[in-house]
Amino acid sequence: MISVKKLFINSSEKNLLDISFDIVDSLALVGESGSGKSLTIKAMLDMLPAELDCKKEIVSDFELKRGENISVVVQNPFTALSPLTKIKDQFFINKSEQKDYLKMVELDSGLLDRFPSELSGGQLQRVVLAMALSIKPKLLLLDEPTTALDSKTKESIISLIKDLKKSMGFSLLFVTHEIMLTKELCEDIAVLKSGKIVERGKTKDIFKSAKEDYTKVLIESSFLNRDFRE
Repeated sequence: MISVKKLFINSSEKNLLDISFDIVDSLALVGESGSGKSLTIKAMLDMLPAELDCKKEIVSDFELKRGENISVVVQNPFTALSPLTKIKDQFFINKSEQKDYLKMVELDSGLLDRFPSELSGGQLQRVVLAMALSIKPKLLLLDEPTTALDSKTKESIISLIKDLKKSMGFSLLFVTHEIMLTKELCEDIAVLKSGKIVERGKTKDIFKSAKEDYTKVLIESSFLNRDFRE
């Protein structure tokens, strides 16, 4: 279990985040834009700008180190890859291992000789996922990884991550504003609003009987948008 005992972020004007949570197996951190989801990810990766006052206490069986046992899949894969570099030259593993990880994310090894601009959004996100998994992380952070994808591709990516989690055994923190995507992937949910967690619990319980109106709105909105897209 990874226990975030305290995660506090303060700017010169206001408190941006003051939360705590446990990642027992898989946790979804959900909330609308501006609620503090991406701040949480950046704080855990030590990627916040110096002008923000960040205090955190994380207790785990292992020391979290970005690039060693903690990795991230970002919202926009284009920002994670160099546009002028072939895919094969953006991995930090040998070509044989690159092929293995592409196979794990259901991609053909021929993509290694292509540039990012030659791949679809879904393919790029799978490449970024393969890179994230190549360090064999103990904790995988997902920062809105399906936002730019169509409904069918979103579901396939979520299903893929679920299968990989089962086979590789990493813990998972899934940050998203689309609460419906958490149903098949995460055991627990924490609902974030204006830098505070307003509701938390087992995913099945939250969907069955959410207590906060804010949570109910997120569920209803996500359900309606999903139906509309399909």
